[in-house]
This record gives sequence, C-alpha cells and structure tokens, in this order.
Amino acid sequence: MNKIKGMAAVVLAGVLFVLLTSAYIVDETEQVVITQFGRVVGEPVDSPGLNFKMPFIQKATYFPKNLQEWDGDPGQVPTRDKTFIWVDTFARWKIVDPVKYFQTVNNMVTALGRLDDIIDPAVRNFLTSFRLVESVRNSDRPMDTFEEFSDESEGNQGSQYKIKVGRSEITRRIMAQAQPKLAPFGIELVDVKIKRINYVEKVRDAVYGRMIAERRQIAEKYRAEGKGEASNIMGDKEKDLQMIRSEAYRKAEEIKGKADAKATEIYAAAYGADPEFYSFLKTMDVYRTVLDESGTLVLSTDAEFMKYFKGVEGNK
Repeated sequence: MNKIKGMAAVVLAGVLFVLLTSAYIVDETEQVVITQFGRVVGEPVDSPGLNFKMPFIQKATYFPKNLQEWDGDPGQVPTRDKTFIWVDTFARWKIVDPVKYFQTVNNMVTALGRLDDIIDPAVRNFLTSFRLVESVRNSDRPMDTFEEFSDESEGNQGSQYKIKVGRSEITRRIMAQAQPKLAPFGIELVDVKIKRINYVEKVRDAVYGRMIAERRQIAEKYRAEGKGEASNIMGDKEKDLQMIRSEAYRKAEEIKGKADAKATEIYAAAYGADPEFYSFLKTMDVYRTVLDESGTLVLSTDAEFMKYFKGVEGNK
C-alpha cells in the first residue's frame, strides 16, 4: 500500500514538473517567440495570458513590446555654414516583428548597436546639409528683439534667420532615411529628436562676444529712442507750462486791472465829494516823501508847495 502511494506521489510530481516546464506567462508589455532546437516554430505570442509549449525541447524567448529608448552619443558635427556644433540626439523604437528581431539581433545590446550604426550617420548627414539656424528653429518668427531690429533697420541682415526646412522637417527626414534600414531587424523607429545643440568650445567664446555686442547695440538703440521720447515729453511739458503761465498771467492782469479800475472809481467818488480834502491828503503824502532829516529843500517865501504850513504858527 505504501509502495502504491509512493509511486502515485512520484507520478504526480512528474506531471506537475512537466506542466510547470511547459507553461509560460506572457505579460502585457512582452511578446514571446517559441524556438525548438534554435529554430522558430509557430507564430509569436503577443497576447497576455497563460500559454503552453512542449517541455524540454521548446524554449520561450521574451522580447519587450512597449517603446524602448535609444540615446545617442554626443558628437561634433560641421553645419553647411561651416559652424562646428555638438549634437545630442535620442530616439524611441519598438520591436514589431519579434521573429526577425530574434533571427538578426536577438538581444538588446546588439539592437542598440544597430541603432547607433544607422541613426548617427543619418543625423550627421542631414545636419551637415543645412545651416545651423535650420537645425534649431522651425519658423521665421523672431525669437528676440535683435531679430526684429535687424529686419527693420538692416534690410538683408535678417535673411540669415530665414527658415526653408526647419528642425522638425530635418528630424522627419532622419526618420525616413533610418527606418527602411531598421525594418530588416524587425524594428520600427517611432520618433527621433535632437536633445541638445551647442557650439564647440573654440566657437563658443566668439559667439558669446557677438551676442553681447548685439545686445549692447539693442540697448543703445532703445536708449536713444528713450532720450528722444524724453525730449519730446519735456518739450510738451514746457509748452504746456508756458501756456498755463501765460493764461494765468493774463487772468491775473485782467483781475488786477478790474480791481484798479474799481479802486480808482471808489477813490474818485470819495475824493470828488471834497476836492480840498483830497488835495490836502496828497500834499501830506508828498511832504512825507520829500521832507526828512537828511534832505534839504530850498523854496521861495511865496511857494505854493508850503501853503498848508502858512499861518500854522499864528493859529497856535
């Protein structure tokens, strides 16, 4: 009895072992190629779930189904206008035919090497065929005030910024050139982008110096415009102030004239009532002005000027 139980346990363990070695699970991000003695058999499995293969003689090889990264090595590239730049690119790709992929590159390291061999030359080929401005811009829209200033005041100076192809079109052409070369490996190139473009060290200082000079030129232009506008404002201010002063002076003189006329009218009415008293007051004012301790006045005895002093002593 014990021997029968032992045999049953061995058989059960063998069945479980065969099931475990024949079953394989496919994840949502994976695809599987089944090989038998190194040769692909059947269609690749790309649906997630539990699957089975012949144990021992068949093998399941897994490949990623989602997007993969490729990061190129930065390198020095001369542009069409003889400017040396450092270019850093990256790409996204995926395995669309796992059978071809298995039969050609078989692993990720080899696949990345093939991408290096195909994408890098395509990038260099197109960047050297166009001017630097084509690789960094997509349109003729001014990117700063200097370009606006160049277009307005220097005529053809702005033509150096004219875009005929643009960065997006260059990357599209890089993809169009590289994709047919990757198809035999079961790889689809999804996207290629330029991560960074920079001047080489020898050119960088000269470019920064030119940029500083350009910005100073812009600053001087705006300073001159500001000074001119300030002069216009100051001129308008002085003009307005002069008009205000003139109008105020006119009104003040008009008021003063009316006041003097009114005062004269009042004085005339007051003094007209007693002319003799008016004459006396005016003469007293003259005495106050002319006669003082430091002055000497010589008059004849019958002078009219001293008429109000005549008889003063007799009255006392």
